Order: sequence, then C-alpha cells, then structure tokens
Amino acid sequence: MSEEELDLESLEGVGPATKQKLTAAGIYNVLDLVSRGPIEISDVVNIDLSRAIELVNKARVRLVTLGRIEKDFISATELYKKRQTIERIGTGSKNLDDLLGGGIETQAVTELYGEYGSGKTQLCHTLCVKVQTQKDQGGLSSGAIYVDTENTFRPERIVEIAEAYNLEPEEVLSKIIVAEAYNSAHQELIVREAGRFIEKERIRLLVVDSAVAHYRAEFLGRGTLAERQQRLNRFMHNLLRLAELYNVAVVVTNQVQSAPDVFFGDPTRPVGGHVVAHTSTYRIYLRKAGKNRIARMMDSPCHPEREVVFILDGRGINDPPEETPKRRQS
Repeated sequence: MSEEELDLESLEGVGPATKQKLTAAGIYNVLDLVSRGPIEISDVVNIDLSRAIELVNKARVRLVTLGRIEKDFISATELYKKRQTIERIGTGSKNLDDLLGGGIETQAVTELYGEYGSGKTQLCHTLCVKVQTQKDQGGLSSGAIYVDTENTFRPERIVEIAEAYNLEPEEVLSKIIVAEAYNSAHQELIVREAGRFIEKERIRLLVVDSAVAHYRAEFLGRGTLAERQQRLNRFMHNLLRLAELYNVAVVVTNQVQSAPDVFFGDPTRPVGGHVVAHTSTYRIYLRKAGKNRIARMMDSPCHPEREVVFILDGRGINDPPEETPKRRQS
C-alpha cells in the first residue's frame, strides 16, 4: 500500500487547507481519519458534523478498496478465514499462552487488571521483548510502543529479559518507543499520534500502563464522573480502532478497587466501570498466590472462564517449575 493511496489529498473534497487542519490535529493519513471517527474530527478540525461524516465515509471506502478493512457485509465463512490470519505474541509462559489461545492477539485490546505486584507491568515488559523475536519463538519480528503513565517502565528490566532470551539488549531497547504521559490529555495526544510511528517503525505492540490512572487522579468526586467516563470511553475506542486498522496488539493495564458491598468472594473490581469493560476484547484478572501468580480469563468472546498459574523470574513471565514427586518411604 503506497503513501499516495493513503494521502489525505487523494480523497475527493480534501484540499491543501483541509489537509493542513487535519495534520495540525494529528491526522496524517486516511487510516488516522477512520480511526478518529467523525465526531472527533468535527471537534478538532472545527467543521460541520455532516462534513466530517462525509470525509470519514470516503476514507473508509478507500480502505475497503485497498483491502485494508473488510466491507460492511461479509459471510461468516469469510470472517472465519480472516480470523485464521490473526497473529499472536507469546507471553513467555505456556500456561498463559494456552489461556489466551496462543498469546496476545493482534487487532484486539487485552486488559490486564490486578493489585500492585500481581505481574501486570512485568508482563508488559516481557511482551516488549517477545514481540521482537521470530515467529517460531512466539514473536512477530517487530517493535513496540510503551505508553508509561505511572513511571513504571524500566529499561534495566528489558535488558535482563533480553539477555535471558539470548538477544542483544541494545538492539531490543532500540525497537521500543517509550512515551511518558504526564496527564490524561497528554495520554490521549500520544495515542492520537501513535499511528504514524506504527507504520514507520513497524510496530506490532502498543502498551498503555496504566490506561485509567490519570483519569482516576484528575477527575475526583461524582460531579466529574460523567466527563471522566466520556473521555475514557473515547480513549478506549481510539485504542480499539488502532488495533484493528494497524493490525497491532494493544495491551492496557488497569488498577483495581475494593467493592464495599461484596461480603463473600473476592471484592476486587477493576477501575473504569462499564466503559473499559465493553471496549476491552479480552479481560484478564491477575493476582498473587505466594510466589506464584494466577491469571484468570474474566471476559472473552471465545475463551472459557478459567485460570492458570505463572511466575515472575529473570525471563520476565515464565511457567512454575514442575515439582519432583516425592519418593515413597518403604
């Protein structure tokens, strides 16, 4: 697919002036136009909604023609064949890969939630290394973008994991783009700008650690809840569109809170409410169990709700060692 075919001016009705407005808003090509949606286009470019809808529809038709996205109506057989081409990134743990049906899926948003120390960030670091390995090693021979909202990214940990996989640490680090988000608005801007880096740097993994932290810290009290959820909803949908249009795996981590009205069972609940729940393709709950970690599939369109055990070690994410059976005393 050539750059000319994705150029904004290649769309009928988009001249130099309109292109300049779109570019100033972080919309650089036809893919960005579709991923942002007509309402957001109308807001950021200051044009009528009807005009924005027309532009987005033209962009969508272009992408269908180029084979980048599917046409509106397809048979289940065609969809099944398309699903067979979806790629996955290995986690480093066979147990966790089995839970996910082979690994973290491209064209989907996978949410990891759990308490502090449950392994969310460690899994994100491991994925940034694994995505760079060959396909027969569970990777996609590609790079990663790491959006850091809580100052949790540690290059030293990447070096340790890379060495454990016999990879050159400097080369692995060079293929990870780190963007530190200072507030929710900056976080949204980073994701809007991500498209041009994904194409240019051959990115196949986008990590947001964590997706909800800034919104939770900035929007306090019930009076701000509606605005918070609206912006969070738009942010999550932008991630989902990026995953689908650019064929990347999106992984977001989420914080948890305790539900005071739960008297039996685990009171731990993910932050973000239904907005995050409905936009996440897969939802995985991580928790500590002594030295082990437990991953439970909480929500998936195709996987059963079950749990597996994994550990954290020098390789990042790994399977627990098999216990040697004790000899029976005579």
